[in-house]
Amino acid sequence: MKCGVVIFPGSNCDQDLIEVLGRITGDAVQEIWHKETDLKGCTHIFLPGGFSYGDYLRSGAIAKLSPVMDAVSKHANDGGFVMGICNGFQVLCEAGLLPGALLHNTSRQFICDNVFIKPNNTSNALCASLSPNKALQIPIAHGEGNYYADAETMDRIQKNEQIVFQYCDESGNVTDASNPNGSLMNIAGICNESKNVFGMMPHPERASADYLFNNDGVAIFESLFEMAK
Repeated sequence: MKCGVVIFPGSNCDQDLIEVLGRITGDAVQEIWHKETDLKGCTHIFLPGGFSYGDYLRSGAIAKLSPVMDAVSKHANDGGFVMGICNGFQVLCEAGLLPGALLHNTSRQFICDNVFIKPNNTSNALCASLSPNKALQIPIAHGEGNYYADAETMDRIQKNEQIVFQYCDESGNVTDASNPNGSLMNIAGICNESKNVFGMMPHPERASADYLFNNDGVAIFESLFEMAK
C-alpha cells in the first residue's frame, strides 16, 4: 500500500492530509503535482481540499483537465482506490468519476463550521469499521457543498448503497436542521458503484489530532486502511 496526494494550484489542505496519512499508516506519502502524468506506484490516491485554479468557472471544473487526471481516471477505472475531500470531491464529480454535482450552498454563503455526520451504511471501506449509529464531528469549509443529482441517479445510488455519509445531529438523527448546505438526503459523501472511488465534503484530516481537540476523523482513515490490509 502506498498513498499519494495530488496537489493542484490552489490546493490548501494537501499538507494536512499528507501528515495525517503518514502518521496513521507509518509510511511516507507521495506528493503528486498536477502536471505529472503517472501516479508513482501509489495504490491509494487522495485529492485534497482547497480552491483548485481559484474555483474559476465551477469548483473542480478546471482541475479535471489537469494532466494527472488521466492517470487518476485510469487508476479508478482499473479498480484502484481514489478519495476526494471537499474540493477533491468536486473534482471527482466534474471528472465523471462520481455521479451528481456540488452546487452552491442554499444559503449562498461560504460555511466553515463543525458538523456531525454518520455512515449511511457499512458496505464500503470508509465505513466498514464504523458504528452506523455514532455521529462523528467533522468540520466543513465550503461554498459549493450542496449535493445534487437527478431523480434517476438518486434512485440508483440509494439502491446501490452509494451514499456513504449523511449530515446528522449530535445524536445521529438525520434532520433538515442538521443539513448545512441543502444537499439532497443530507448527503455528505458518496462513492461509485464499484465502491473504490469516494468523495466527501467534510474534512476528516482536520479532525484527526489531539492538538485539534478532535480525533473523530481518525476512525474514517483507520477503517479505510483496515480494509486495505
